[in-house]
Amino acid sequence: MATRRAATGRAADGDARALTLTERARRAQLIDITIDRVAEKGHAGTSLAGIAEAAGITKAAVLYHFATKETLVKAAYDQVLGALATDVAAATEAAGELAAPAAYVRSMIGHLHRHPRHTRMIVEAVSHGGAEHATQARWRPLAHLVDVAARARGGAGVDSRTLAIIIGGAIDAIVTERLRDPGFDTAGAADRLAELVEAALAG
Repeated sequence: MATRRAATGRAADGDARALTLTERARRAQLIDITIDRVAEKGHAGTSLAGIAEAAGITKAAVLYHFATKETLVKAAYDQVLGALATDVAAATEAAGELAAPAAYVRSMIGHLHRHPRHTRMIVEAVSHGGAEHATQARWRPLAHLVDVAARARGGAGVDSRTLAIIIGGAIDAIVTERLRDPGFDTAGAADRLAELVEAALAG
């Protein structure tokens, strides 16, 4: 019976339409708990048993919804990335073509500053191989914003790929420093990095 239940849970992973409202709510709860547990205890310190205990259900009940720990961690990682992408997209669209790269920097750092558990979730999921984090998937969207901004300024263009990679590395460093030192001024660092981006586009 447990095996069939787990299989049903896996099938539901691939077809959200099959889920009832109760199942959706339970899955959302498990994902939220997983984000908290990974942020607090790390990937290695997070277990299905611990997640089940925090949710007030059995481990078998967790397996009904998610076949493995990695499946659950991946779902939590995807949710965190989705929230980040939504915030950044809204900020860059509101900023307009010229200011979109600077808005990207500020919104990315700002979101991760406001949601430190999301930052830890991303770091843990990527470093333990629980989620794909392709390099191109990171720099291509920002490189596109850089290209569009450069054309809108009527400039000769920039090496958008290199600039996007550099900016991404700087964002990672700023966010990581904040995790190490809660007193680090990420807003000031974001402003400075945004100024450097503007200077590169103007150059």
